[in-house]
Amino acid sequence: MSLALRREPRMRFADFLAMIRGRPDEERWELLDGEPVLMAPPSERHQQIVMNLGRQLGPLADRLGCRALPGLGLRNEFVDDFAPIPDLVVRGGPLLADGYARDPILVAEVLSPSTMHNDRGRKAAFYQSLQTLRSFLIVYQDEPRVELWLLGNGPDWTLRALGLDDTIDLPDLAGSVPVASLYAGILT
Repeated sequence: MSLALRREPRMRFADFLAMIRGRPDEERWELLDGEPVLMAPPSERHQQIVMNLGRQLGPLADRLGCRALPGLGLRNEFVDDFAPIPDLVVRGGPLLADGYARDPILVAEVLSPSTMHNDRGRKAAFYQSLQTLRSFLIVYQDEPRVELWLLGNGPDWTLRALGLDDTIDLPDLAGSVPVASLYAGILT
């Protein structure tokens, strides 16, 4: 005799929005595979790297009429049970009414021990499914290391692992960022 486990249905984005609408502003929730996930407050080290990255990407984005912003959620109109919040998003177009971008050109995640599995797994797969995304950065906070994922002219992503002395080349932003600049103020 087999026993089937009952699984709760996946939460849809509209239900997720209704759930978080009444939550306190200091709570940050994301929807991953139909499951609402409360995000823990990031460490100061994590936030310093996010700020450094924003300082570096901001001018590149500005030159193209885009913005580099932390804390935006992402949506894919073809996936109704996923709405992650990466650490940084570069996008153009008009200001968002709902805080969820559907048109990022670059997404960056700064890895934390508690989120590494999701950031490198299901969130990375979701980001790479976004039609407008051209670059995806995974920035390690415990060592000076960056993974740069670039989408070329075809459907395949390429990966470059970069260290402290390397430069992150971002052709879709017409510029580059020194890896060392992301760790300014935190490397001893």
